[in-house]
Amino acid sequence: MSTLFDRIGLLYTGDPDREEILDAALVVEDGRVAWIGRSGDDPGADERVDVDGRCVIPGFVDSHAHLVFAGDRTAEFTARMSGERYTAGGIRTTVAATRAAGDALLVARTAALVAEMLAQGTTTVEIKSGYGLTVADERRSLEIARGFTEETTYLGAHVVPPDASSADDYVRTVTGEMLAACAPHAKWVDVFCERGAFDADQSREILTAGIKAGLLPRVHANQLGHGPGVSIAAELGAASADHCTHLTGADIAALSSAGVVATLLPGAEFSTRSPYPEARRLLDAGVTVALATDCNPGSSFTSSMPFCVALAVREMGMTPLEAIRAATRGGAQALRRTDVGVLRRGARGDLVILEAPSYVHLAYRPGVPLVTQVWKEGRRVA
Repeated sequence: MSTLFDRIGLLYTGDPDREEILDAALVVEDGRVAWIGRSGDDPGADERVDVDGRCVIPGFVDSHAHLVFAGDRTAEFTARMSGERYTAGGIRTTVAATRAAGDALLVARTAALVAEMLAQGTTTVEIKSGYGLTVADERRSLEIARGFTEETTYLGAHVVPPDASSADDYVRTVTGEMLAACAPHAKWVDVFCERGAFDADQSREILTAGIKAGLLPRVHANQLGHGPGVSIAAELGAASADHCTHLTGADIAALSSAGVVATLLPGAEFSTRSPYPEARRLLDAGVTVALATDCNPGSSFTSSMPFCVALAVREMGMTPLEAIRAATRGGAQALRRTDVGVLRRGARGDLVILEAPSYVHLAYRPGVPLVTQVWKEGRRVA
């Protein structure tokens, strides 16, 4: 089965060899991009979609999300908006609610958030565990996440739970029994390397154990202050260092030389009234930047990649082109994927049609629902 998308006003492909095409057309066949070129030059297809001058972009790739949880943290958000400082302590509130929730509730909650994301153009999402913090609950979270994506991340090292006898004992659990139970359901291993969570030695031990179990590393790094997270990500060859809010020149150089993607999560800064990451410094140093929502109930309860694109342009010094690139191809690179986040021959047929002539409108008209159609593997899904 093939579908021709014709009369595209502006096609943003994400392919560095041919990033933008005016007056374009695209054919998806059997779920993959089969042809790209000028409107009117197409080879034909079984079906035709008249885009009528609108902009088409690849489906967004959200490479950092925490979707398996229960409970609500509106009181914490209200307190922050009233002047209290964010310290990440509220994670334990979500842990208690998640542990108490049944499987059906967690599946329904995750499904609802994935559907929200899809309606806003996200066709690939990474989902972390991290709100169970027991062997059984972390495994359960990953089993649920695996029902929605192949990009699942073991984050048993989110925080030390209050019922742990000590941080060191909990690290032994995370690198032992919990890892053994969770590794079959995960692709990635992650750690919250931050004051109040896990220090440099603990983070290195956790990530190294995950790597030995066949998982790929990524790191929550340098969100709340300067710390060792970025340097550990570079040392261990992590796919991405996520947050990167507080960086030294040495941190930026380490990301650049190691080829670690800096995944920026502006929804977290928006929701915690914290300083935004300095994307301009990273980009000017040649670091690959990704944008993601960090969707979670405490510090960034947004499922909207368009919102994050608008924040990146307004608050982080990115151009509209850099922001759309980070939200598509950048996210794919943070997941070490070449088949998504880009529209080129052989890539997955995931695309978004905007009710706008250009992707610039995502930042130019913030908050406006510009995603009018979403196609995944050549099938319309929203």
